[in-house]
Amino acid sequence: MISNDDLRVNEKIRAREIRVVDNEGDQIGIMPLKKGLDIAKDRGLDLVEVAPNAEPPVCRILDYGKYKYEQAKKAQKAKQNQNVMNVKEVQMSVKIEEHDFNVKVNMGERFLKNKDKVKVKIKFRGREITHKDLGYDLMEDYYSELEDLAKMETKPKMEGRNMLMILTPISDKN
Repeated sequence: MISNDDLRVNEKIRAREIRVVDNEGDQIGIMPLKKGLDIAKDRGLDLVEVAPNAEPPVCRILDYGKYKYEQAKKAQKAKQNQNVMNVKEVQMSVKIEEHDFNVKVNMGERFLKNKDKVKVKIKFRGREITHKDLGYDLMEDYYSELEDLAKMETKPKMEGRNMLMILTPISDKN
């Protein structure tokens, strides 16, 4: 679809000969631009070039203001139906205490209920890096707490000194 900025209207149309379609969608035929403009003016409407690359270009007789308004409404509705998903991050350490772990689980639960993805990150400091198995266990515990709300998009993996896992909310459509 051509954006409203690219459409040529009435006198801005540059072609000499055009194919004219009326506001009902019926083809009127191929004619000189002047004749198409006269027909549109007689009906109190605008002549809008809808297919400039066609041979000859296709022009439609319609109310341009109303057309622009309808296109804006369609774009707004499409934007409204779009599901915006943010990525929220939860950071932990391998030495996390049980209460702090539960706080992080509650945060993750809140994010998932809000339809956001959750990036779980465990930072390894100093010699903790030698105990990656503790990190994997912690990630597994975290996921098991949120299993009813999320599915694992990315399994736990190491990136430098950090272990990452991404959880996605389970959609209601399933």
